[in-house]
Amino acid sequence: MTQKKLKLKLKPKFKKILLIIGIILILLLVLFGLYVNKRNALSSLGYSDKAIDNIMKKFKTSYVEEQGENKMLNAAFESKDYQEDNLENYAKIEYQDQEDIVKNVNALLEKGYKTSEISLILSRGSNEDVTEFAKREKVDYLEEFLSVDYAKLKNYDRYVAYQDLENEDAETTVLYVNLDFDKEDYVDPLEITEFDQYVLVNKHRQLTEDYVPDDLVEFKEEDTKVDETVEATEEVVRAFEEMKAAAAKEGLTLMVNSGYRSYQDQEEIMQIYLDAYGQNYVDNYIAKPGFSEHQTAMSIDVASATVDTFVESDEYSWMMDNAYLYGFILRYPRSKEDITGYKCEAWHYRYVGKEIAKYIKENNITYDEYYMMFLDK
Repeated sequence: MTQKKLKLKLKPKFKKILLIIGIILILLLVLFGLYVNKRNALSSLGYSDKAIDNIMKKFKTSYVEEQGENKMLNAAFESKDYQEDNLENYAKIEYQDQEDIVKNVNALLEKGYKTSEISLILSRGSNEDVTEFAKREKVDYLEEFLSVDYAKLKNYDRYVAYQDLENEDAETTVLYVNLDFDKEDYVDPLEITEFDQYVLVNKHRQLTEDYVPDDLVEFKEEDTKVDETVEATEEVVRAFEEMKAAAAKEGLTLMVNSGYRSYQDQEEIMQIYLDAYGQNYVDNYIAKPGFSEHQTAMSIDVASATVDTFVESDEYSWMMDNAYLYGFILRYPRSKEDITGYKCEAWHYRYVGKEIAKYIKENNITYDEYYMMFLDK
């Protein structure tokens, strides 16, 4: 006997329900696909998952996509300090990696600063500097000083005071204040605790008493003009040997009178010159212990093998023209005594590397200036 196949027939009402469910599922899949695509699009622009969550919750996806990659916007949407009214301002401000950047931007906007001014403020200080600045009353004309690339937000009041007193232009004011020229020599110096080959030492920046370079090397005996061991860092010794060989090809003989000196060595030297020539000579020519570049082991006193007074030698003329090719600079030139704080020392050369030495030579500046412009952080 043949069995008949049973066909399940749904009532029209159930068919309608299933159709509606199917449509809903399709819509959900479409919406999910759009959601995923939007997230991927925002992610490809550099926004974090946390920022993307808030961007989508606040229905700002289209706006953010129009702005494109924007680190400041990302920080704003990540932050608990986000304020909707400031959204368009956030997008115009240059981002800095600072913990309280959004909170500080809000405070600065509230005080009436323009976005361009806020970008300057953020770029010229640390998180702590900006936080303190945001607490004060609005400052007018801050661009005069902060537009200088190496201006420091924390020094703003000192810039104003120095310019009022000395009537210098903004760039000179920033440079001189950063160099602490608004302070007395040796008063309230910066104690250097992080050492590298680019360290700047002068009458306002002091090495610790126990600082000794860890890569001291002796100059060859035939390279020294004194009857004692002369040392410098390995890189300095190697560069001097290269320079000496180049000078020798022109019939000149460069030698070294002095290199590394310890804190204690400098104490003894200062006392010798104090006894012999008096305080005025020491103030102009001899650094106090801790304030001597010789303690860095990056500086040498160069001599001629045949002429006792170096500035009268052919070797001196050659050094003035060629030292930078080997990474050395005349540290205390005659035309820059107001910046270096020392009378000209024709024999005192500092090793800074070939690239920096070339820039200093071509632009006729001192290492103090170069350091403040490009290395001081």
